[in-house]
Amino acid sequence: MKLIPLITAILVSLGLYYLVIQRDTLLAFSRGEAAQAPLESAAMPPEQATQAEAAPSEISGENRIGVVALHSKAQVFDSAVILRGMTQAVRQVELRAETSSTVISEPLRKGVQVAKGDVLCKLDPGTRPAALLEAQARLSEARANMPVSEARLDEANAKLNEAKINLTASEKLSAGGYTSETKLAASRAAERAAVAGVASARGGLETARAGIESAIAAVATARKEIERLTILAPFDGLLESDTAELGSLVLPGDHCATVIQLDTIKVVGFVPETQVNRVILGASAQAELATGAQVQGKVTFVSRSADPATRTFEVEISVANPDLAIRDGQTANIAISAQGSSAHKLPQSALTLNKDGQLGLRIVRPDQTVGFAPVRLLRDEADGVWVAGLPETADVIITGQDYVISGVAVAPSYIEADQ
Repeated sequence: MKLIPLITAILVSLGLYYLVIQRDTLLAFSRGEAAQAPLESAAMPPEQATQAEAAPSEISGENRIGVVALHSKAQVFDSAVILRGMTQAVRQVELRAETSSTVISEPLRKGVQVAKGDVLCKLDPGTRPAALLEAQARLSEARANMPVSEARLDEANAKLNEAKINLTASEKLSAGGYTSETKLAASRAAERAAVAGVASARGGLETARAGIESAIAAVATARKEIERLTILAPFDGLLESDTAELGSLVLPGDHCATVIQLDTIKVVGFVPETQVNRVILGASAQAELATGAQVQGKVTFVSRSADPATRTFEVEISVANPDLAIRDGQTANIAISAQGSSAHKLPQSALTLNKDGQLGLRIVRPDQTVGFAPVRLLRDEADGVWVAGLPETADVIITGQDYVISGVAVAPSYIEADQ
């Protein structure tokens, strides 16, 4: 009976020995590893024992975590200038009356296509044709008076020449004592009267010429007044409003019609001053309308003066619109091509955050450990994102990046970018 406590004590001692002293051997035995390893290593020299202990660790791969990495190479990225804007008709004009009268033409309804020179509003001429005839008659009369005035001037010049000859003769005779002082004074008075006659004739001629110019101006005014009775389309376009109604009275400045031209059309946006130097005339541009339609065009205008309120510069893009599908005033997202840069295109799911909340990617270092590379998002597309901040080539973890941190050893499986 005394043997049972003794046996129990021996078993407990052996259990404590293996749990405390031979714990590693016991664990190795439980994993099915050879139990002779500790004995063999104990018989080895210290240097060989150290190498033998390190070998299993290398063979097991240090318990590396499996991830999938993408061999990514930098590509030329067209870093477009992104704007928001709206469409504008290349031309738009409100036609208004320049004279007062009654509309005598049938109205055209909005939406109608008009050509340059089409009649939009025709007004009642009233007495304007009669006024034109009267002005033309006065012009004819003024022109008829012109020869009379010229003849009077010629007559006055002839009388002046005669008076000068008589005055010269009288002065010579008076010097020789052959004529009286009264005759000489009369000759001098006749000469002065002839000079006054020439001046009067010249004034009459200038008055006749002024009469002709006045009559010409009156005729031109009368014709212009008649021209104002017909309001024509200044260019090909669409009526944006009904024309003036038949029988309505219009006064100077009253509205007749609004015409817009939509082919071509402009897409107008405003670029910030930090980006304006990247936009050049003739650069290709793309705009996505609110309807989802995408259109192509070229930059035709970049403002040289900033808006004083927003400090932005106006940019205009001309877009062909032959079918008039693009309307005036539609919202548009604009992308203007600019000088390209180097960037990587990667799956959006590869993006992650570090412990500081910084956006970046987890990459595989040359020593097969994980590193974190902060990146800058350039553009988000349907099939991936463009990022900057990576070296020319990088092994980016695209599967398993959320389960590793920097410094962790990994066993990556690599795929190419085109897979």
